[in-house]
Formats: sequence, C-alpha cells, structure tokens
Amino acid sequence: MVVVKKTSFDPDDLKLSKCEILDFCDGVLEKWNKNPTKNATNILAMTAVKASVIWTDEDSLKAIWGEILKWVFELLYENALAQDDEYWRNVMKKLKNKK
Repeated sequence: MVVVKKTSFDPDDLKLSKCEILDFCDGVLEKWNKNPTKNATNILAMTAVKASVIWTDEDSLKAIWGEILKWVFELLYENALAQDDEYWRNVMKKLKNKK
C-alpha cells in the first residue's frame, strides 16, 4: 500500500532559499543598471534590500518574506478595486455577485 502525504498549498509559505532571493535581487539590479540614470533611486533601494537579505538569517527571511507575500496579494486586490476604469468596475461587480 502506498501512502500519499497530503500537503496543502500555502502561497504565503516562502520556499525560496536565501540564494534564490539574492539571485532575484541581482536580476532586478541587472535590469535597472541598463539605465542607471533613470533608475538611480531604485538601484539604491534594491541594493539596500539585497544587503538586508545578505545579513538576515534564513528563518527570519522566511518569516519576513512570507509577510511580504501576504501584503502583495492584499495590495494587488486593493489596487484592483481602486482602478477607475468602467470595464474593470464591471468585472469586479461580477466577481462580488458570485459570492
């Protein structure tokens, strides 16, 4: 008999490693460094984020970035609601009516 372990999907549970987060930061910096004058403030901010990732332990990173993921989903939802567009308002009305 094969026992299959059921796991529930949790989008807020960070599975990325510290190295993978740093790779992400490097990718963003690489993109922004193509136009450093335009992106100077962004580059400075992302460099600070990268530095904080470097000196933060793995468990803390998982807790912090797990919260960031929750906030992003919430912000995306709130941002969608705030869109001042007739088409989008109709989409949101349809979604609310399905509840």
